[in-house]
Order: sequence, then C-alpha cells, then structure tokens
Amino acid sequence: MNLAIMLLVTIAIASVIGTILKQNEPYQNYIIKFGPFWHEVYKSLGLYDVYSSAWFIIILAFLVISTSICVFRNTPEIIRSMRRFKEDIHERAISNMPQNSKWESALTLDEILQPLLLALKRLGYRTRIKQTGENITVAAMKGGSNRIGYLLTHIAIVVICIGGLMDGNLPLKIKTMSGKSKIETRDLPVSKIPAASKLSAENPSFRASVSIPEGAQVNYAFINIADGYMLQKLPFTIEVRDFRIEHYNSGQPKSFESDLVIHDPATNKAIETTIAVNHPFIYKGYAIYQSSFGDGGTSLHILLRDLFNKQSERLDINANVNTWKELDTPEGKLRIEFENFRQYNIVPAGENSKRKFIDHGPSFTFKVREEDGTAREFVNYMYPIFLEGHSYFLSGVRSAVSEELRYLYIPVDKNNSPDRFFHFLETLNDDEKTNAIIKQSVHDFTYNNAELDPSIRKNIGQAMSILIRLFQTAGTNGILDYLDKNVQEEEREKSSKAYIKLLQTALRDIYLDVLRQEGVDTEKLDKDDQLFFEDAVNAINAIHYYGTPFYLQLKNFQLKEATGLQITRTPGKKFVYMGFGMLICGVFLLLFVSHQRLWIMLKPSAGNKTNMVMAGSRIRHRREFTEEFNNLSRKLKSVFS
Repeated sequence: MNLAIMLLVTIAIASVIGTILKQNEPYQNYIIKFGPFWHEVYKSLGLYDVYSSAWFIIILAFLVISTSICVFRNTPEIIRSMRRFKEDIHERAISNMPQNSKWESALTLDEILQPLLLALKRLGYRTRIKQTGENITVAAMKGGSNRIGYLLTHIAIVVICIGGLMDGNLPLKIKTMSGKSKIETRDLPVSKIPAASKLSAENPSFRASVSIPEGAQVNYAFINIADGYMLQKLPFTIEVRDFRIEHYNSGQPKSFESDLVIHDPATNKAIETTIAVNHPFIYKGYAIYQSSFGDGGTSLHILLRDLFNKQSERLDINANVNTWKELDTPEGKLRIEFENFRQYNIVPAGENSKRKFIDHGPSFTFKVREEDGTAREFVNYMYPIFLEGHSYFLSGVRSAVSEELRYLYIPVDKNNSPDRFFHFLETLNDDEKTNAIIKQSVHDFTYNNAELDPSIRKNIGQAMSILIRLFQTAGTNGILDYLDKNVQEEEREKSSKAYIKLLQTALRDIYLDVLRQEGVDTEKLDKDDQLFFEDAVNAINAIHYYGTPFYLQLKNFQLKEATGLQITRTPGKKFVYMGFGMLICGVFLLLFVSHQRLWIMLKPSAGNKTNMVMAGSRIRHRREFTEEFNNLSRKLKSVFS
C-alpha cells in the first residue's frame, strides 16, 4: 500500500508538470526558456515528454500489474464477504461485541419475528434467519456496496494506467530504440523525409501538429520528438478554406478559427467544418484542434540597400515567407531565407502612456546564411518606432536563437523615411565625393581667423581622408587600432582627441553637403537636424557589427495566413475517462457508504416471554454507528418490550 501511494503521488506530480510545462516543443525553445544548464537537467528527467518517458511508462506498467494481482487475489473474498451474513455467530460472540444490548420482551417469539424483519427491511437491511432448536438468530446487513467501492477504486487505477500506456507512444518508443524508426533532425521538404522517419496512418496513438496556409491541403502532420521530428501520415486530407482572426483594439489576438474541409478517400466525401480554440472537430477518433496561427507565405516587397558600397541603384526584391533568395556579394554568395512575417507586434506601453499596449506594426524575420552554413537571424520592422523622443527603423540581429536580439537604430528624417540616412551613408562610401568635400572643408579651414600654411592644410586633408576611410570600413575601433599601431603610447590620448575632432569635422561636413542637396539651409539647422547627425553617426559605427553588408527595408506586403492545427489520436482517452468515472464512484462508496451488520438473537423464556440480544458492527465511522445503534436499540425496546 505504501509503495502504491508513493507511485500514485509520483504520477500525480508528473501529470501536473506535464500540464504546466508545454510538452514536445523543439529543444531550442526550452534552451531559450530555461538556459543550457536547466535544459539538460529537465531533458535528463524526461520532463519534455512526461507521458512517454521511460520512467513514467514503467510506473504505469508496474501499477497495472501489481494492482491487477491485488484485485485478482482479493475479489473472491470481497464477493463472499458481501454475500455472507454470518448467521452462524454464537451468543457469546454477540454478547462480547462493543455495541450490544439485552432486554426481555413480553411478546412471544412468533409475535416478534415478522414485525422485526419488516422494521429492519424499512431501515435498508437485508436479513437472513437461522433457527437452532427454539432459538432464532436474525442476521442483518446493509451497505455491502462499500466493498464494491474497494474493487472500483482498484480497477479504476488499472483502467486509467492502461489508458495512459495506450497513449504513451510505447510502440513508437520501442521502434526508435530498436532502430526501425529514426528521428529526423534535418529541415527537409516532406518529399525528401526518409521512410524511417515516417509513421503510417495505422499508428495507434500520437499528438502531432501542422501549419497549413489558406487554400492549401495536407495529409500529414509532424510529431516533435527530442531534438527532431517524425512525419505522421493521416488517412484523410485536411484543406483550409479560410482562416479568420479577430483582434482587440490594442492589436492583440482575440480569437481565431478555421474553415476546414476533410477529404476522406475511404468514403469519397468532403466534410466541411469550422474549428476554433476549445472547439475541436472529432473525426474517426482523430481530434483536430485549433492551436495556433502563423504566416502562410506572405508576399514581401523589399528594398535592399547596400551598407558598404556607393549605390548607383537600389535592388527591389519580391519574395515570399518560407522561401529564399541567393545574392552574389564581394564576400561571396549569401542566401537570404525569409522565415516569418508578423502583422502586429504588441508590446507594453510606457508608464506615461494612457494605453496599456502599443503596436509597433509589421515586421519580418529572415536569416542571412553564408557559404559555410553559418547564419544570422534578423528581425526588421516596416515602420519607424518612437523611442525616447526619437524615431528609428529597428533591425534586430542575433547569431543564435538562444541569444537576445541586438538592435541597429536607423534614424528617420522629417518625412519618417530612412532616405537621408542612406544618402549620408552613400556619400560616406563614395571616396570621390568625400575627398571633394574634405578638400573644400580644408580649403575653408582657418585657425584663429588666420590662413593656414598649405602644407598644414594638406596634412589635415590627408588625416581626414584616412580617418573617414577607417571609420567607413571599421568604425571607431578601426581608428583605435590605427592609433595603437602608428602612435606612441604616451601620445595616444592627445592624438585620439585630435583625431576624433577631425573625424567629427569631416563627418559633419559630409552631412551638411547631404542637407544642402536636400535644399536645407545649413545656416539655420534646428535641434532635430543636429540629433539626426548624432544618431546617424552612431548607427554607421554600429553597422560594422551588424553582420551583413546590406539592409532590407520592407516596403509593402500581401498577407497570407496559416492555421496551426494539433491533431491527436488518443484511444486510451476513453479508458482514462471511464477509469476516472469508476474512481469517483468507488471513492463515493468508500467514503459515504458504510458496511454494517446487526445480529438479533431471540430466545424463548418462561411465561411466553422472549429474551432479545442485539449487537452490531461497522468498519468505518464507528462513533456515528454507536449513536445509530443506541437509537435503534431504544426503538426496538419500545416496540418489543
């Protein structure tokens, strides 16, 4: 019993964990959420797939076997106990019971027997009579179903555990351990997934998921296992006619539903249905749930802007989510993989905002993969985002999914456009233009209103050109490296201040030239123009850590959504429900129905009187039975006195 209780508590705790912790997610999601250390701990404990873990299945199997043996051994005795009235009890045994009562009745034995049996029947007792000589023993019993409660609770545990074993993917576990099935870890098209990683439609139980774009149809789903997946074939095809999503005023999703058509080749019928969250569709034992939503291949119109070369023209790219484009660059071939699109990006508003949430608008996610396979992930926003009094186009970047995004802040001009920034950057990348601007700047340069010596002007011009090239190719770190290599240590601090001042002068002159080309009066610059210059210089310095030679600006999109479905086949669910029903009934019988017995011995005495001896017993709630027995004793004495 102690072992059984301990195992049941373990199963209960594991079930709580399996409910709270989302199961069968890709390992990368758990690494991001818990970190590498705790991920390995939880992985070793099998908490990411609790109901299919080896220790959980072993506990269920042990409970099934041990409890079944217990039920098998005790059921005959329990049934006999329910049928046995124990009318052969001796008078001495009755007299020695804790609950007993004796009195003498003026009625004869025949006058007492039938009314007594009728009274006990009205109280819910079943009776049996045994006559020994002139003595009669009435054995009464009620609440025998309490013993059924014992059987129901134990059988319920067996039934529930069998249901758990049926839905625990035990056959799949055996196949993967024996090598007959193999978990696929590569990102492959469905047509190229090997046969060893495919499961037939006869798979008895599974929990799989699939994302289907609007207008598309599939006859498969994916089972996430460990750090990979397996393809689960379906005996029917699911077509998504339409996907609808409602949003709150803040832009957060409110509800979503899908119009599906089930094409079953076995019946040659098309079954139309609509599913929503918590309203699944059950078909031939397969439950289809609305679980999520995502992008189904949104069309993107993107403007590619070069970050390190002078731009004679901009490159327009038309792409779709879940596709890729290959570009030739001076550094080699790069592949742009378009992975996701989000129409809404809801974030908490600041403390000073009247709204709880704000929408940063559409964004798209892509990866830039180099020829050696390494890739960086980027998240670019379509519209500028207002942060700390300024507006920026944001582009997040990270080298691994476990990392936090680092952002490039591209300032916007007064037209809410990044054009001025890229015009500034384009001019900076054009050696011919920057040299001309520097030459003019040096020509106008004076010191204390005095003309400088031509050789000094030449040296200043050369220094500015070198600093601009260093900043353009490597940012401020390039200038610091140049100082480390070419300036003695005791002169570096003084030289660095002079170099930074020259760099700022050169950058400012280039910026003023950009403004003049826009028609801005550079003699009357406002605060915004000055702040834009500072933000632009910071952004250009950060570009060298950006990780890609171009910036992708989303200009337009045509939304195409996809519905995320979870498809389950759980034949053991019926057994679990049935087991819980039996468990509830069994516990009710054990707690609220008490098996109790009464014995009343009738013995003739002198003068046609009858001696009556009554005793009783009950397994549970003995204190309450004492009161009940005493009340019954008083009533019988008053009737048969």
